[in-house]
Amino acid sequence: MNKETQRHQRRMQRHKAVVDAAVARATEERGLILVLTGNGKGKSSSGFGMVARALGHGLKIGVVQFIKGRFSTGEEAFFRRFPEEVQYHVMGTGFTWETQDKDKDIAATEATWTKAEALLNDPDIALVLLDELNIVLKHSYLQIERVLETLAKRPPQQHVVITGRAAPQALIDVADTVTEMNGVKHAFQIGIKAQKGIEL
Repeated sequence: MNKETQRHQRRMQRHKAVVDAAVARATEERGLILVLTGNGKGKSSSGFGMVARALGHGLKIGVVQFIKGRFSTGEEAFFRRFPEEVQYHVMGTGFTWETQDKDKDIAATEATWTKAEALLNDPDIALVLLDELNIVLKHSYLQIERVLETLAKRPPQQHVVITGRAAPQALIDVADTVTEMNGVKHAFQIGIKAQKGIEL
């Protein structure tokens, strides 16, 4: 064994010891709040990836999509194939710049949040995805205090994934995991329209 191979082996042994110790310390098991935010692409995609992972484990899932809803998406078409495992609700009014009607958006948000509250009170639902919730919070269509209260009272083993730009600080503070997506380049900026399987 040459010296470089020996050095690499020692580094990996030290790294393994650190990782093993961290895994051994992580003994708590409970439901998590995960926030996916930032201006980059991938927030909803990541959230739906966790929905697929949970589905693969045979868990029951609730999906509530705020804002998006005027056009069909691949994820909705796919996950609606599993009606016994996935409860799927879409707000249906589309983006705020399309409706241009704040009262209509608030009413739609209220009706959609009622669906979300039912899922967040159901101990049989292992994971709830609240897609683009941060947008309705940003526009004050829904009060953050109401959201935080419902999250605090949810079943103790239930996971919640919340997506959307501009996550409020109060939500970040209560979350267990927060990821910020930062955009470097986006095809739309050079005139390429949304593509099936990528954005739709």
